[in-house]
Amino acid sequence: MNPIYERSRTVTVRPAQAGDVEVVRAIRNHAIEHSTALWTQTLQSADEAVGWLAAHLERGSAFVAEAGGEVAGFAVYGPWRALDGYRHTVEDSVYVRDGRHGLGIGSALLTALVDSACEAGHHVVIAGIEAENAASIRLHERFGFEHVGTVPEVGTKFGRWLDLTLMRLQLA
Repeated sequence: MNPIYERSRTVTVRPAQAGDVEVVRAIRNHAIEHSTALWTQTLQSADEAVGWLAAHLERGSAFVAEAGGEVAGFAVYGPWRALDGYRHTVEDSVYVRDGRHGLGIGSALLTALVDSACEAGHHVVIAGIEAENAASIRLHERFGFEHVGTVPEVGTKFGRWLDLTLMRLQLA
């Protein structure tokens, strides 16, 4: 497909639905297999995906982006930490389907997430990003996230140690 035509397509973001579970799982599993975006090598099973998405649907914190008649990405936010003192802080996750990067899908998804988190009364959104993921760091910087630190060698995948960059956006 012509990249110029592809870029001109409209990206529509909508709340995720239970029926999106398989396409969301496919995007997640591709990230697990081929990237350091998710620090696990265990693919998400169909049953795990249903439960994981259901938790996000219940709190209204899951979105999908459609472009060209298909789901081209998804984004969620969830509790940053389990203790009640952190209840006003959430962590975001944004994933774009392989081959669909650079088309504004991530920006559209992050816009929906930030708006939703703000409307839900959250105070801060945290992004935990593998330190070499320059595209995700740039995306978050464009939205006003500030770099608050990098924790060296706290994860491992593909036989190497990974650093975690933490970014923060204050909503209110």
